[in-house]
Amino acid sequence: MKKAVFLFKTLCLLGLGGSALAQGAPESIDYLLPVPATSMAMAPWMLAQHKGYFAQENIKVNFVAARGGVDVAKQIGAGNALIGGAIGDTPIIVRANGVPVKAIALLGAGSLTLTAVRNDSGIQSFKQLKGKTITVMSYADTTYYSLLGSLAKADLNKNDVNIQASGPAGTWQLFAAGKAQAMAAGPDFLNYAIDAGALATILPPEEGFRSMAQAVIASDEAIKNKPELLTKLVRATLRAMGDIMNDPKDAARHYVAAVPMYKDKQASVERLFGLLAKYTYAGQSPLGRIDAKRFDEVQRLYVSEGIVPRALPLEDLFTNQFVDAAARKP
Repeated sequence: MKKAVFLFKTLCLLGLGGSALAQGAPESIDYLLPVPATSMAMAPWMLAQHKGYFAQENIKVNFVAARGGVDVAKQIGAGNALIGGAIGDTPIIVRANGVPVKAIALLGAGSLTLTAVRNDSGIQSFKQLKGKTITVMSYADTTYYSLLGSLAKADLNKNDVNIQASGPAGTWQLFAAGKAQAMAAGPDFLNYAIDAGALATILPPEEGFRSMAQAVIASDEAIKNKPELLTKLVRATLRAMGDIMNDPKDAARHYVAAVPMYKDKQASVERLFGLLAKYTYAGQSPLGRIDAKRFDEVQRLYVSEGIVPRALPLEDLFTNQFVDAAARKP
């Protein structure tokens, strides 16, 4: 008996108590990311891992990099993983082709894709992109489709510009080196280019195509059979996103501890978190909630531009059930 009491007290001191014994071993899952985990765009997920938010939900997350958000969706739809990260637009693109995935949380009310132009290019509007070279990560990534939407709003199409799919590193490196006048990418790529010495300006997002922010996506099967697990994953991720918004400096300190390759670039990380807070995360309440009207507008533009063949019912594309469940106390 004395030994049992001693063990219980020890567990309590460690912050485990009886709950750890009741939970048992953490559930291990593969979480697909559209880019390598060390990319700054994956900051919320890395912070959730580093700060123990997944562990507190009794989950062991193994991050696996795919080749862009569309590939993440295809892998999840094929049953190779339960959950992953993409852009909110992704289910619109893949579901029309029979890939059974939905968005279950959206990391912000803004857009992840920004169109940046070099200050020495003289470009001040989307219309002035005509004849220019623009880098994107991949022709199969949602940032590419977002660029097509922005061009369409400016009465341009892909034949009016030179779009180069340059991979995760090449996208910002070519832009920073002056080999491309513009770049359609996330704030992290712009941040890398600025670190490399590029002087750049973001074209007004409201004048382009308002694609969505990063999303957590899951398969129909997982939504049906693993609702508790998905709620835990969403809650942990949104906690980390909230940390970035509430205290970017402290979040940057934790991030460089989580990803040591940036240990000498904390100021750069803080700048990125500022970009995310301004252009991507702001304007959402509660955190993670998907706006049906915005989703509908994005889908309508994709259909009108022939990017997807037809519109689907919104309930086939996203659900807020896990955001709502995560907002309640566990």
